[in-house]
Amino acid sequence: MGKLENFQTLIEQKLEGFCRKNGDERILQPVNYILQLGGKRVRPLLTLLATDAFTDELEPAVYPAIALEIFHNFTLMHDDIMDNAPIRRGKPTVHERWNRDVAILSGDAMLIQAYQLIIKTRSECLPSVMQTFNTTALEVCQGQQLDMDFQERTDVTADEYIEMIRLKTSVLLGGAMKIGAIIGGATEEDQKHLYDFAIALGLSFQLWDDYLDTYGDGLKTGKQVGGDILANKKTLLSIKALEHASEEERNLIIGVVSNLSNDEKIARVKDVYAKYRAAEFIKTTAGAYHQTALEKLNALSIEEHKKEGILQLVDKLKERTH
Repeated sequence: MGKLENFQTLIEQKLEGFCRKNGDERILQPVNYILQLGGKRVRPLLTLLATDAFTDELEPAVYPAIALEIFHNFTLMHDDIMDNAPIRRGKPTVHERWNRDVAILSGDAMLIQAYQLIIKTRSECLPSVMQTFNTTALEVCQGQQLDMDFQERTDVTADEYIEMIRLKTSVLLGGAMKIGAIIGGATEEDQKHLYDFAIALGLSFQLWDDYLDTYGDGLKTGKQVGGDILANKKTLLSIKALEHASEEERNLIIGVVSNLSNDEKIARVKDVYAKYRAAEFIKTTAGAYHQTALEKLNALSIEEHKKEGILQLVDKLKERTH
């Protein structure tokens, strides 16, 4: 078993123990439910991999790593409510299985639990780790607000969209790596290299995720195919198409046309995307960020073998999106 698999096993064991500790208390049942739906565990993996790059002492990073995974799932639980998403990882979302109020309250509980684990960080690292976590958490909220704001606009630019997903998605990956690097004793320069690496990786990953929402296999992604189209969400696909679309095409994309079945709308919007080569644009942009991530990783002042676990994770994420 390789390093990445060992870290994944450790994370799953720790999350299983966390859920057992929660027991079957009413407010925490949905917490256990969403955590046990699985997921890639990218954020805790990045924390452990960053720590491992600078020290053999991994244990101090475990609680912060688990805290980041719990925080991430808290954001998913609340995002699903705001997006009216019916499915998460192939299963009903929390607000669908229980109700909206339960999902809000249980999500709040998850945020508190994340802080309970973060403060277990060893004392000499805690101020820097807490500052990074707090900054990251606030930026994630700002990103979600931008995402919601964009739904009321038809003039969102590609640059604005990239900034939104940087905040909503990438900064949590960056924060996870920076926290791991802090705990591992990395220099500030290497902390920044890892942070920038994760930001670029996150942008690439999110753009591919947007692509897969429209063009992927729902059985593999665990999501409703075409969900972004049906929700009239702004993505780089829709933004690129809107730059050139006719008035009729714009009305279709932004949801003014309402007399279509779900399948008809998805098919017609995909035709517009094809006309303006939106899929090619998003794939090229995602590829450029992927290359930037590798350049930032190469800038680290550590031996090459210390990067192996990180590169394995990069390859694993690439397999999912190609």
